[in-house]
Amino acid sequence: MKIFTSKSGLSDALQDLKAQGKQIGLVPTMGALHDGHISLIDMAKQQTDVVVCSIFVNPTQFTDPLDLEKYPRTVEDDIKKLEDAGCDILFLPEVAEMYGQNESWDIDLGYLETILEGQSRPGHYQGVTQIVYKLFQVTSPDKAFFGQKDYQQVLVITKMVSIFKLPVELVMCPIQRSEEGLALSSRNIHLSPQEKRQAYTISRALFTMRQQASVLHADKLKEIGLNILNEEPGINLDYCEILDKDTLKQPNEDTSGLVALIAAHVGKTRLIDNMILN
Repeated sequence: MKIFTSKSGLSDALQDLKAQGKQIGLVPTMGALHDGHISLIDMAKQQTDVVVCSIFVNPTQFTDPLDLEKYPRTVEDDIKKLEDAGCDILFLPEVAEMYGQNESWDIDLGYLETILEGQSRPGHYQGVTQIVYKLFQVTSPDKAFFGQKDYQQVLVITKMVSIFKLPVELVMCPIQRSEEGLALSSRNIHLSPQEKRQAYTISRALFTMRQQASVLHADKLKEIGLNILNEEPGINLDYCEILDKDTLKQPNEDTSGLVALIAAHVGKTRLIDNMILN
């Protein structure tokens, strides 16, 4: 696996590979890699010729400086995992390489920026789209791979790609879970054993709602999910919503499918999870 720390070095290398007719797959990450990330690498290997993984803890998408400070950084372990997974290229830039002084970024993401994660973390998706746009400019990928766990993020990036008419295909990959059902996340490292047991309630609520989705209306499904979540004292719920899976708007008779989305604090750790219901 080749490691690049500069935009120019990576861009030159990828241009040479593209000239050879190679398809480029990009997996953007913030490191602290787990099996969920590796599943994205595996999917990229299946669908493209050259897999590029980026590791960059992006400061502009953190609304809380303390959250940025405590975000896990495990670069040496990440490199080994990527090598074992057969990743071709790692892009490992410093903040100064990705951002100049006094940069500004403001794009119209519409209502997607005002609901769920956008409401809980104002400005978060401006930072996300800013760095993903930069990574797309550097790598010019044919396909970019994102995890379903950040469901709203995938729709936001889809909006950004549409705004700039970028020639990249976005691939959303399934959530990877522990045996107990907990969605894999870099933040899980902060959970104590007791908090991890409490966090299982989130996926239990999602699975229960999915089991009932063929016979119950969205309002009733949400009530069932809320009842499960509220019975666990260790869960400090941020939101539990059931929305149109394509638009994240309230479902109506034209809705083609539903997605349930949950965010909650378990201890000091904020977790998000979701499940497509039908």
